[in-house]
Amino acid sequence: MSNTNDTRENLLSGNIFKTMLSLSVPAILGMVVIGLYNFMDAVFVGRMVGPEAMTAVKVSYPFTLLNSGISTLLGTGSASVLSRAIGKKDKETVDKIMGNLISLVIILSLIIMAVGMIFTTNLLSLSGAEGSVLAEANRYLKVVFIGSLFVNFAQSANMVMRGEGKLKIAMAIMGAGAILNIVLDPILINIMGKENGILGAAIATITAQFIQAVYTLWYFLKKSDNVRINKVKIESTLVKPVLSVGVSAMLMQVMTMAQQTIMYNTAQKYGGGSWQTILGAALSLQAFSFIPLWGISQGFQPAVGTNYGAKKFDRVRAFTRSFMIFATLIALLFYLPIMIAPKGMLSMFITDQEIVMQGAPMLRVLFTSYISYGVMILAITFFQAIGKASAASAMALLRQVVLFLPLVVLLPKLVFKNVSGVFYAQLITDVTVLLLGIILMIFAFKEMKKEEREIAK
Repeated sequence: MSNTNDTRENLLSGNIFKTMLSLSVPAILGMVVIGLYNFMDAVFVGRMVGPEAMTAVKVSYPFTLLNSGISTLLGTGSASVLSRAIGKKDKETVDKIMGNLISLVIILSLIIMAVGMIFTTNLLSLSGAEGSVLAEANRYLKVVFIGSLFVNFAQSANMVMRGEGKLKIAMAIMGAGAILNIVLDPILINIMGKENGILGAAIATITAQFIQAVYTLWYFLKKSDNVRINKVKIESTLVKPVLSVGVSAMLMQVMTMAQQTIMYNTAQKYGGGSWQTILGAALSLQAFSFIPLWGISQGFQPAVGTNYGAKKFDRVRAFTRSFMIFATLIALLFYLPIMIAPKGMLSMFITDQEIVMQGAPMLRVLFTSYISYGVMILAITFFQAIGKASAASAMALLRQVVLFLPLVVLLPKLVFKNVSGVFYAQLITDVTVLLLGIILMIFAFKEMKKEEREIAK
């Protein structure tokens, strides 16, 4: 347990700024490289096959979040339980984490793979895809669903590494898989030819995921010093805390599927195919710019969870303040180029300059609230880390469903009378959720203050 103790002591007593950087930098790098999976698929397919194929990849993306939802549900929940167990020195719980995770991953992944393969066309039709775009997306997504088990295990187990504080190892494993995908993309697209290029991109993705899953399995069987695979079984004592915390993170993933499906459908209804292409490019940029902030949240989770478990509330507050400032500064790196040069950013995906000119103003609208995303994401992660599932779920549901979905349907119809309402819906939702997050955190810190006074008596 020496390495676990070293990690624990660093989280509980190390310099706040240095610990934040040691947790965040590898997580950011790892998440950026991970995000290149779908991003680079779209870029390579768009450039090497054509705009319809790129649109097919982007229309497929929301449904790949079925897998991301499962891995996030199990990975975030397990990581939260693990970090708090490390803070409490609860080795019995630590030893059960991986066996429980693998059991749940196998069951849920097989369900997703079966449902996805059977209902691929029906799912894609919900997004408004039709004609050649629907046909290409159907081919791409079916191949991606075949890799469900690999991606769900690799990603959820990687979150467990991060929950333990092993950010460098997690980054290296996920980064290697993503780089392999980037290398394989152009090779397999060329080998498959232009007509089947989209299949080449899909095969590159699941090949990289398979290799990554195999290495991750080996790591937890042979290499890990502390969190090993022991008995593979569902642990009744862990299922409820894992799922209750993980559900808010899953909602952020799975509800993005519903969110983007309706966005694509509404864009098609009020603007036609060109606005679906614009939306696909804009959401690619948004998804990629989210990635470093998700990376920071991955470093934030063990820092807060471990200190909360050890009842070191002063450090919980210090880490929260430092991480939120850091996340906002990182957000600026993406915010400024997109707001200053939206045409150039869209041109990465779209070669038709008329479509680029048409979409540039709405890209700015979509990104107006992005500068606040660091605070908003860390607020949700904060409640996941301390086991306050209801607060995290409330924020996720409001952002993904309760407020956003009515706005994205009603604004284009009743207020703007055109497709711009799709983009303004996101802005209004984000501002509302940010305010809710700040209010909930104020109450949470007041509760910690109260507990501190009781401990001091």
